[in-house]
Amino acid sequence: QVQLVESGGGSVQAGGSLRLSCAASGYTYSSNCMGWFRQVPGKERERVAYIYTTGGSTYYADSVKGRFTISQDNAKTTLYLQMNSLKPEDTAMYYCTASRRLAGNSGDPCWRVRDEYWGQGTQVTVSS
Repeated sequence: QVQLVESGGGSVQAGGSLRLSCAASGYTYSSNCMGWFRQVPGKERERVAYIYTTGGSTYYADSVKGRFTISQDNAKTTLYLQMNSLKPEDTAMYYCTASRRLAGNSGDPCWRVRDEYWGQGTQVTVSS
């Protein structure tokens, strides 16, 4: 079992920044894909950013490239998502996820995963 606890969400005006954190605990040794997805009520979840912890390669959704940065601390117990130049369309519940990689592709090191866990989410609201 893996436990994930997100924090750092809030309300911000367009153009502002937020930094989300995710504290991971439990049996994390097999979770080599860490990331963030977001979801708006009534819509499918959107993969935002992922990092393959074995090597550090990353994936970003086109909608956030150049604005968001995913990172981990050295102990690999905390995952971060630095979000800059926020837009109203970034408004969503953001979830931290941990999983085991099955396969990657040229643009996405965590393309196929299994044994996925996620936290309770943290709300991000961006006003225009």
